[in-house]
Amino acid sequence: MILVTGGTGKVGSAATRGLAGRGVPVRTLVRDPDKAAALAAAGADIAVGDFDVDASLDTAMVGVSVVVMVSPAVPDQELAVIDAAVRAGVGHLVKATSKASVDSPVGRRRGQAQIEAGLAASGLRHTLLRSNAYMQNFLALAPMIRTHNGFASSAGTGRVGLIDARDVGAVAAEIALDPQRLGGRTYWLTGPELLSYSDAATTLSAVLGHPITFQARTEDEDRAAMLAAGVPERVATDNARAFSLISEGDAAWLTDDATLVLGRSPRTFHEFVTEHSAVFDPQPRPTG
Repeated sequence: MILVTGGTGKVGSAATRGLAGRGVPVRTLVRDPDKAAALAAAGADIAVGDFDVDASLDTAMVGVSVVVMVSPAVPDQELAVIDAAVRAGVGHLVKATSKASVDSPVGRRRGQAQIEAGLAASGLRHTLLRSNAYMQNFLALAPMIRTHNGFASSAGTGRVGLIDARDVGAVAAEIALDPQRLGGRTYWLTGPELLSYSDAATTLSAVLGHPITFQARTEDEDRAAMLAAGVPERVATDNARAFSLISEGDAAWLTDDATLVLGRSPRTFHEFVTEHSAVFDPQPRPTG
């Protein structure tokens, strides 16, 4: 049995669906079973639990040989999952993470570094999936794009190796299926191209059939805009700093790690926008 935590999230749901679709016994840990109805229909076993309740983690781990750990970078919660995996005798843990660092100016990256240190100290054989920025982050910009035919960010002219979260989930599933061959290392996951946010606007324009503009703004402006939109202060601060780091080249890296695991190229941003065109524009114009 493979356990996926955070099964209703972007990466966790993709991993769960991929495993269930291949007839692999997979259990997904969720807080709200109503949100997991589609995963249950796909064939996944649903374990209702909470990262803060050890007993629910222990129950979810029964009969599990591999864990795919996906959740917000909250050290106490992920370390509790790791401890439960050790108690259950799990053989391998695949962790979705990021460009973690103990001295990062981004709080969630410091949290990831703390979790990774705990994972290393646990003695569990494990694999780390360090993903570049998710294409799905652009879905949060969709209301602005629909309303103003444009979007803004402190990413400036920096380029990003954007990757679709579903491809990260697919990589996690492949490793969970064959941890002896594919596990025990760190994968740096990106899509197939480096794009600036201006490049992303060009792609959106081409797919939607009308001009979409990108406007650079400062980190403080980015943070203020997120706070005004109702984003919690800690998250807004972290996000604005992460976008600002993009402008400094922090995300300008590409690898072929996803291709090596999947045996295919990960999705392009053009493919992603085309698939989600109705989200960015309910009535996109045909392109010629």
